[in-house]
Amino acid sequence: MKKIQMVDLNGQYQEIKDQVNSSISRILESAAFINGPEVHAFQKELETYLGVKHVIPCANGTDALQIAMMGLGLRPGDEVITADFTFAATVEVIALLQLTPVLVDVTADTFNIDISAIEKAITPRTKAIVPVHLFGQCADMDAILSLAEKHNLYVIEDNAQAIGANHTFKDGSKQKAGSIGHVGATSFFPSKNLGAYGDGGAIFTNDDALAHTIRGMVNHGMYERYHHDVVGVNSRLDSIQAAILRAKLPKLDEYCHKRRQAARKYSSAFSGQEHIVVPKTVNGCDGICDTCDCHVFHQYTLRITNGKRDDLVQHLNDMGIPCGVYYPIPLHRQKAYVDERYREVDFPVTNQLVKEVISLPMHTELDDEQIDFITNTVIHFINS
Repeated sequence: MKKIQMVDLNGQYQEIKDQVNSSISRILESAAFINGPEVHAFQKELETYLGVKHVIPCANGTDALQIAMMGLGLRPGDEVITADFTFAATVEVIALLQLTPVLVDVTADTFNIDISAIEKAITPRTKAIVPVHLFGQCADMDAILSLAEKHNLYVIEDNAQAIGANHTFKDGSKQKAGSIGHVGATSFFPSKNLGAYGDGGAIFTNDDALAHTIRGMVNHGMYERYHHDVVGVNSRLDSIQAAILRAKLPKLDEYCHKRRQAARKYSSAFSGQEHIVVPKTVNGCDGICDTCDCHVFHQYTLRITNGKRDDLVQHLNDMGIPCGVYYPIPLHRQKAYVDERYREVDFPVTNQLVKEVISLPMHTELDDEQIDFITNTVIHFINS
């Protein structure tokens, strides 16, 4: 059996090696390292894939979120509602801009932001909602858009983990994750479903005026060299990373399909296990169905409900099986974001999830032998 890896980037590289290497060589020869033709070509191709009018590449996913908020003109003291159960970057940029983060609980089945918790948290100072499409599927965007319209709020999608996922609206129409709200942000960190070989990110919007503002912001506020029309930052996707992303983008749907296949095999093996809760999708299936396109399984995350999660992590490590706990500490308990406004009673789901979740290896190169070994190891330990 091949060595099991949490993410097998080298195996994925071997399939696109010739295209990647030739593209990098071409860039080195041209010396067009910043805002070169590869960046502009990738931007156009991603716009087509997402069905969105504007893609603005930038240096990383955290910058993408921050610049999206800057572009919307949010001001210090404005309240921004987001999920307590996610990576710190989401709340980090809110705090950096001196906005007021308002953390709310998530749902136990999909791990995404709880709509009723959002509604309870809205005040006259609320200006935006940041749904995080956690682990690879959209939050309840029908309900979020409805709340945003009712209260005149911006919707900023944190799509760092769900690029390629589809959201199916109540009327049956579909739209790509990240292209639904006023603005979306994503990361091209190497381990993402669409990952570069370094840092990278992008901002998406269908708003022409907002796109124009953001295009200046990512480049020191310049639309014309040495003319600084808005306050900006230095956040640009370099040409080499764009070339790598161009090689991967045509394969993104295939990558997501392979992840769904692996997830189905995992979930099928764990079916009926009393103390193992498999991931649920927003359409209510358990990851086994063949037709689901709402989840791209950036992570395959179980809940271990018999108190053995931490022991399981150690056992898997001992057996040479990598795993991850995303996330071990709620944001409302992180030292940087502790606030007297937060009460433990308001985060029952998050407080339980941090004790139970464990993410298993998930990537496009997983084979049946590896999955069988992983699932049998987990099941045997949990039931021992």
